[in-house]
Amino acid sequence: MAENKPIAFKAEIKQLLNILIHSLYTDREIFLRELTSNASDALTQMEFVMLTDRNVLDPDAELAIRLSVDEDEKIITIRDTGVGMTRDELTTNLGTIAQSGARAFLEAADEGVDQQQLADVIGQFGVGFYSVFMVAEWVRVTSRSYKPRAKAATWYATGDDTFTVEAAEKEDRGTTIQIKFKEDAEEFANESRLRDIIKRHSDYVRFPIFVGDDEEQTNRQTAIWRQPPREIDDDEYNDFFKHLTLEFEDPIAHVHFVADAPLRIFSLLYVPPKPERNMFSLRKEDGLKLYARKVLIQEYTTDLLPPYFRFVQGVVDSEDLPLNVSRESVQATALMARIKKILTGQINKQLHTLAEKDPQKYEQFWEAFSPFIKEGIASEHADRESLYSFVRFHTTVYPESWVSLKDYVERMKDGQDKIYYLLGEDDRSVARSPHLDYFRKHGYEVITLTDPMDSFMLLGLREFEDYQLQNVAAPDLELPAAEGTPEEEPAPEALPKKDFKKLVKRFKNQLGERVTDVRATDRLSDSVARLVDPDGSLGQEMQRVYRLVDRDFEVPKKVLELNPNHPLLSRLSDLPAGEQLSADVIEQVYESALLIEGLHPDPASMLPRIQALMEVALD
Repeated sequence: MAENKPIAFKAEIKQLLNILIHSLYTDREIFLRELTSNASDALTQMEFVMLTDRNVLDPDAELAIRLSVDEDEKIITIRDTGVGMTRDELTTNLGTIAQSGARAFLEAADEGVDQQQLADVIGQFGVGFYSVFMVAEWVRVTSRSYKPRAKAATWYATGDDTFTVEAAEKEDRGTTIQIKFKEDAEEFANESRLRDIIKRHSDYVRFPIFVGDDEEQTNRQTAIWRQPPREIDDDEYNDFFKHLTLEFEDPIAHVHFVADAPLRIFSLLYVPPKPERNMFSLRKEDGLKLYARKVLIQEYTTDLLPPYFRFVQGVVDSEDLPLNVSRESVQATALMARIKKILTGQINKQLHTLAEKDPQKYEQFWEAFSPFIKEGIASEHADRESLYSFVRFHTTVYPESWVSLKDYVERMKDGQDKIYYLLGEDDRSVARSPHLDYFRKHGYEVITLTDPMDSFMLLGLREFEDYQLQNVAAPDLELPAAEGTPEEEPAPEALPKKDFKKLVKRFKNQLGERVTDVRATDRLSDSVARLVDPDGSLGQEMQRVYRLVDRDFEVPKKVLELNPNHPLLSRLSDLPAGEQLSADVIEQVYESALLIEGLHPDPASMLPRIQALMEVALD
């Protein structure tokens, strides 16, 4: 068999090459970004190998990327001193391994993702190398592995259906890529043009990049997180965030922290614009990039922040972490706990600053990441109080605005000793809740909680600044004072006790075991009835937690409390007990109370009864 016998590309790669060569012309300069990124990855791998193994080819070779241009022949050469590849690795890495990535790329193209987005993130499909065929007449890749006994080999392709691999002569370690430009891409055979592209796309590559004979490196290389914060502007911070994550939007906030004592730490952390990663995001898991003396130790480090800050993205670099230990050992060190404490404090500080100086942007943060903060309050006993000031709510006084606990406390009435709240399914049902009758009547502000996570959060939020939180739906609630409220119209005359007692019996007989009790209440004014939990407010909150985690949740049995002063009950009392109308009204009173509590299992089932009641009303 001849050494250079053509090898067929897999079908997906043939389709990919067809798109790249004939369709994707939006930004052809990205080919250089992809090749320098691949070279940087090879150098990073080499750096990691040499932490534990010096028995490699060219152990003292500089870790760098060099570009040279033959302007007459329209050829550029890209060299790196990374791990290199064997003949088999060349065949696998450049001929077949990208099948899954190629398929994902093709699916994204089929889904209508525009060309600019595909060009921006092509490397994240594992097919970045093939972008070279947008500009190349042919490509030759010659490589030699870092393993001392490995031999060099050359991979060659023109973008057609096949490629060849054969033995080659190469004395040094690493990979050399030669690209012959197409006629319509000869603009890239120019050193100035290449420098511009590198500054635009590869300025933060960790290894020096040199172009031509110039020994002054083209990229800045110094990691942005190691530069003094005063030297970085917002545009540079935003650009690095997009470089790090491949997100298209700017972050909500960033924290750039540099410290010399007690630990030498460099960190740059970001609050992303939203919790969901876009389909092209580089960050496939939670966690921060962890460096030790500029060497990447761990790609996804989850031990540097508490779980409720797991949405934060960024890098941490420490001079104090040892390089020659396993990743598991690094995680177990007391140093990691100290770094975690420092970083958590920095994020807390930044979020407080954001809330104070840019409330609109803080609202964007809260609307995106409130579930994480609520989770932290519920589950992190040691940290929960530090999170209280981040929480925002709607209230009966400000139903459209976000209110902090501090705001609420500052507006409390004289003598008010509790923070009042009400749980509900949505803003509209809460606004009509009978539990609010007394509080609306006497001007008390009530926090309204309609997020499913709120019940979970309340397990860890029981008081704020010495004020207890009190659920206004609690049956044993001690009502606040009514002094200072305007005089009200006289209340309707209550049903005589004897008649009310008979009416209660009718309710009990009809509702049976669906309720634990039926009784009178003095807490209602405008509403006819309400449901309360026999176990108090904590029982109600736990039921909502169970609903959050249990799909088989059943409607709880509650106490139905009736307003003896309501005219509807007076008229109902006058109806004969056996009439269908009486039964329909009782049923509707109960099911309306279920509905307002968000507990009705089948609201549509009420329609025939409502229609029957309307027909009676019209008659």
